[in-house]
Amino acid sequence: MTMAADQGSVKSSGQPTGQPASQPSSPSSAPASRWRWLGLGSKAPPANEADIFTAGRERFLSVTKAALFDRLTRPDLWPNGTHLDARRLFRYLDYWRQQQYSIKMLGLNESYEPFSPDTDLLVTRHFAHDERVALQKRVIAGVEQLMQQANYTRIDPSQVNLIVTRDSAYGLDLSVDLDAFEEILIYYRGVSIKTNSRRNYMKFGRKEEFDVPIFRRLCVIFKIRSFEDRVALLMKQQGWARPEAEKHVKKLRAHLPAEVKEGNVYMKLFRNIPRTDIEMVFPNTQVKFRLMDKVRLGATAGGGLGFGIFTSAGKIALLASNPIGAAGAALGIGGVAFRQAMSFVNQKQRYMVVMAQNLYFLSMADNGSVIVELAARAAEEDIKEEWLLYAILAKAEASRADLPAIDRAIEKWLSQQFDVPIDFDVEDALERLIADGIVTQAPDGKFMVLTPKAAALHIDTKWDILLDDLPLPGAMLGDEAADAAGTVE
Repeated sequence: MTMAADQGSVKSSGQPTGQPASQPSSPSSAPASRWRWLGLGSKAPPANEADIFTAGRERFLSVTKAALFDRLTRPDLWPNGTHLDARRLFRYLDYWRQQQYSIKMLGLNESYEPFSPDTDLLVTRHFAHDERVALQKRVIAGVEQLMQQANYTRIDPSQVNLIVTRDSAYGLDLSVDLDAFEEILIYYRGVSIKTNSRRNYMKFGRKEEFDVPIFRRLCVIFKIRSFEDRVALLMKQQGWARPEAEKHVKKLRAHLPAEVKEGNVYMKLFRNIPRTDIEMVFPNTQVKFRLMDKVRLGATAGGGLGFGIFTSAGKIALLASNPIGAAGAALGIGGVAFRQAMSFVNQKQRYMVVMAQNLYFLSMADNGSVIVELAARAAEEDIKEEWLLYAILAKAEASRADLPAIDRAIEKWLSQQFDVPIDFDVEDALERLIADGIVTQAPDGKFMVLTPKAAALHIDTKWDILLDDLPLPGAMLGDEAADAAGTVE
């Protein structure tokens, strides 16, 4: 079934196809009858409706596919029993989109193999420097595209207030050197507030609750600079001579785990990371003492050492004529000093344990498995957007001029049905539906949409010729090693 509309108007499914709308209007003042099937009420949406969700709106659709599928394919929303055809089409679209991302994922994982720290395969291919740089750019660009399609939002490393903070939800003071990285990408999806509790010693140790802003998902991709690049950068930034810069870089590299290699690209995916603790996901993070810890430990150490010296000083004076007794008193003072020094070390070890425990329970995926997870999430976000847009276009004549009104209607429906503020990306979903041939656009901007049954058959046909349409592999970078055995990373 082809559905058409006059410019600037959308008609409900109950109006005969091809007849002009009785009350044409602009997209910003679209009559509610256009969207009545969504349950938006009888009043037209206000012109400034977008302002309702200005704060806290994200592109991420925090609704399960199952919930969206059930509500969009209710029998009362589709005339003449076509809800069954709609359910079939939605399932076909789901599998079709997952297959498209599976193809992307396979190609991206193949490009990532030379940079993966987890590979256990034979290395039989060698890359020149320029080829390796090109391959690295391909990997970074591919993963970024997956994150954008999965509705992740990037945090620019220049936003120091989000990445490097003095406060910590876990009572840690963390420090990270961002200049150590050649590549660094930080993306998040979903923000929320978690309530924690702590003892307030200013209130006699009573527990109090406090809010912690968290990222529901946080993805970090990084690559360490080579030793030479890091030295050159320090010489340029600080004006140091080469020996001084090399000494400083070696000192910084001492904090890196031995497993972190310059040639690898690392990918990490976490859940529920506090905004104030992003630093702890990096390999060169250093745990520092907070000011309160320095004051507390300093006072304890100073008091204990002072008392030990005071009680031992008299003994040393009295036993000056007895070298053995004087040595014993000096050892007592040394023992007090050693115990106080160990209190500093133990406190730092406790901090390290806290950080390790948090990373253990918050980690979701590493390296190659991050690509798999992102591809699955990107396919899920795409299909949810396509379902929402198709559910409107299949039952209401529309043109490109109506897209702003459609965008607002979808956002309001999601708010009413699930109480989630969404910044819907209607253009992105439309491009995919057009690319797959489910929606076509006439020269005058009107959309023609396949019926659910016809669209399902169309996807079925595309699936049958999927392998025939796969592009031939291009020229591969690198040279195959003459040594067939190769090496194992």
